[in-house]
Amino acid sequence: PNIGLISSLSTFAKVNEYGFIVTPYLKVSKGKVSKHLDWLTADEEERYVIAQANAELDDKSCFVNDRIMVRVLGDFRETPPEEVQYMDVSPKQVVSIAAGLIPFLEHDDANRALMGSNMQRQAVPLMRAERPFVGTGIEGRLARDSRVLVMASATGRVAYVSAERIVVSKDGKMPAKKTSESECQTYDLRKFTRSNAGTCLNQRPLVKVGQKIAEGDVLADGSGTDQGELALGRNVTVAFMPWSGYNFEDAILINQKLVREDVYTSIHIEEFECGARDTKLGPEEITRDIPNVGEEALKNLSHDGIIQIGAEVKPGDILVGKITPKSETELAPEERLLRAIFGEKAADVRDTSLKAPSGTHGIVMDVKMSAKDVVAAPQDTPSDVKKLQSEINERHEGVIAQLTEDLTEALSNILLGEKIPLDVMNVESGDVIIPANRKITKTLLRKLAANYEHVEIDPSPIRIKIMGIIDDYRNKFVEARTDRNRSFDRAGSGEDLDAGIVKSVKVYIAEKKKLSVGDKMAGRHGNKGVISRIVAEEDMPFLPDGTPVDIVLNPLGVPSRMNVGQVLETHLGWACKHLGMHAATPIFDGISEQQIRDMLTEAGLPDDGKTVLYDGRTGDRFEQRVVVGTIYMLKLHHLVSEKIHARAVGPYSLVTQQPLGGKAQYGGQRFGEMEVWALEAYGAAHALQEILTVKSDDIAGRTRMYEAIVKGTNVLDSGCPESFNVLIKELQGLGLNFQVKNEDGESIL
Repeated sequence: PNIGLISSLSTFAKVNEYGFIVTPYLKVSKGKVSKHLDWLTADEEERYVIAQANAELDDKSCFVNDRIMVRVLGDFRETPPEEVQYMDVSPKQVVSIAAGLIPFLEHDDANRALMGSNMQRQAVPLMRAERPFVGTGIEGRLARDSRVLVMASATGRVAYVSAERIVVSKDGKMPAKKTSESECQTYDLRKFTRSNAGTCLNQRPLVKVGQKIAEGDVLADGSGTDQGELALGRNVTVAFMPWSGYNFEDAILINQKLVREDVYTSIHIEEFECGARDTKLGPEEITRDIPNVGEEALKNLSHDGIIQIGAEVKPGDILVGKITPKSETELAPEERLLRAIFGEKAADVRDTSLKAPSGTHGIVMDVKMSAKDVVAAPQDTPSDVKKLQSEINERHEGVIAQLTEDLTEALSNILLGEKIPLDVMNVESGDVIIPANRKITKTLLRKLAANYEHVEIDPSPIRIKIMGIIDDYRNKFVEARTDRNRSFDRAGSGEDLDAGIVKSVKVYIAEKKKLSVGDKMAGRHGNKGVISRIVAEEDMPFLPDGTPVDIVLNPLGVPSRMNVGQVLETHLGWACKHLGMHAATPIFDGISEQQIRDMLTEAGLPDDGKTVLYDGRTGDRFEQRVVVGTIYMLKLHHLVSEKIHARAVGPYSLVTQQPLGGKAQYGGQRFGEMEVWALEAYGAAHALQEILTVKSDDIAGRTRMYEAIVKGTNVLDSGCPESFNVLIKELQGLGLNFQVKNEDGESIL
């Protein structure tokens, strides 16, 4: 029943071997906190006396105070240090990662914190990411764990950097072609690929040629990261003040500069698919030769009927030309006569081309095609297939080399520098891989990893360990080989197609979406709003030094929502911006108000975070001093360009004869019970009659209305709505003899 409720594990928590959630605690004995960690379940921790993570400790890890705030049996009390049994490892272990990203979480109401953590999931990756001035300290670790970054797997120097590839070698020189993977590592970057949400995934290199790299260093940023840290939005200068009513009720006023400088611009990639099926009347055909379509509509299609890469697309444009054989029933009588006289005719096809839906504006960035014919598709020449196969081979070799390196690392954790009393043999060739009692080096381990399939050791405890590690990796090697074989089969043949489809084309269209009126934005404290107006830079309120603010928020959005964290973030962000630094303020253990005041003073700013502002339109000074600062704002994926919709004449429901609903069905707006009450309350009788009849399900009336508009008379002549007929039929279905009669007593329905 709780749709939309998302359960996340809290920070540091994990699931143990019995399926219970456990979380770590530091063991405390005789008032001294040890480094020993115990993982306790919820029912276990309830029995112990547990101190808070921010309890004050001295240099010897002993409690400073005589009375310690603890929890025991679900109750909070103060006890002497000697009675404490455990201590929390961190204040953030009570919240999830998403909530742990909200600075000053302790100053936000729980409802708003929930909105803040949920809305961070909805943030759109921007073209230029920027890490927040005010974070909580876990942004870097989160970005690393999310696997969007490219991390160095070994130490070395950068030999080569391009937008698509990074090569790291031991000495920083580009190696010869046949160098082993241990000598150099190649990292391929992901470029402009589509995510499941339709956003753009792109990786950008962070390193320079010659730079020294340690294992685990960040080599490239992913989408939504900056300098290896999570970066979902941008830091903007904010003023909390009303502005001519344009920020009434959570509306947001933004500076034209944010649009002009592409601060919140994001790239979106849409995928459109078109399949040609084998029908009973004959196969559908993907072609440029479409009946009754002019050359203007076909100008961007290539010879095979598929749109060219680089073409600009707008709604209604043909993306893939497709014709489908017509059935006999679809033919007009005169066509059937001509067919009977002259036999089969080429024109017995209808246009079923894939067209760009409404709201699609962009550039074709890629076209993928697969065909089921044994003969390769026209553009898949033997050289194309060969090229594709060599790419697959190259990729496979990279995967195998990486797996071998990983296996070497895993083996070195237990064997490096050790001696094995037995020979490690290659049973296939009979060679000795590692001689008995030889000190094991990385080179020997690489040799062992490369021959993992044929390793044999006499039964011993070390054999169990080695074979256990090899078995863990065996499946990964098999998977890699299976993937390679599957990709080989698909290259040149369309065996990945669904049943019944002869040919399939996927068209990818990329679009840059700038910030526009109606887009939804939010901070990290649940302070969401919709852009109501984009104001020229010169009209925005400006600071005494002439800097216009980027965004104006309504101060009334703070007190009733009780998310004061946004105000503290604004103050601290302002100080950080002027001091040229980034602050990490962990939740429940963050910076104090006094420290923020001190930082503002150090930056030469007023210590209460308020300043004089001037009206950009008149140049007059505002009467009151205004809270100004830097806040981290996100653009969410509720974009107006994907939601805006209008209907003229469209499809109707078969049963009720009322317009369908929703943008996908080109539907109308639902005018429900309560909306009817509103018009009744205003006495808007004619508007109400029009909405409930000719704009809805009065079939004859809407035809007459269309004629009236065409003729220019514009007279409302409404009749009986179809829903009334449905009601009568339902009542008759209940066995009631229900009739509708006119004034003369004649039955009219």
